Amino acid sequence: MARGLTFDTGPLIAAEKRSPVFHAIWDESVVRRARRTVPMPVLAQVWRKDAVMIARVLKACTVEALTERRAKEIGALLGESRTSDVVDASVALGAVERGDAIVTSDPDDMLRLLDALGAELPIVTV
Repeated sequence: MARGLTFDTGPLIAAEKRSPVFHAIWDESVVRRARRTVPMPVLAQVWRKDAVMIARVLKACTVEALTERRAKEIGALLGESRTSDVVDASVALGAVERGDAIVTSDPDDMLRLLDALGAELPIVTV
């Protein structure tokens, strides 16, 4: 496991559904004292009024802000990778900057984004 984890939307949905796979990954991150990050676009995509488990997960995570600079970087990455998912691009950019593993339910899209960034990171699939 990398020093930290950056979570995509799918794993947070899995947390809400009490997925054993998600909880195994989470428990390992706690044991290793790994930094856990959720980009703000992920939070926006996944949040619902009754998101009890997601609220608990967020208490132990850093929520990465979406700044104007980051928005421009995301747009540039989408153009470079010929993809269109703002959330995925925000996950990939932040994870590359921090050297985090990416926790996702869609590794193929993440691989395309990482390729466009010229980066290799561990990808953990939920």
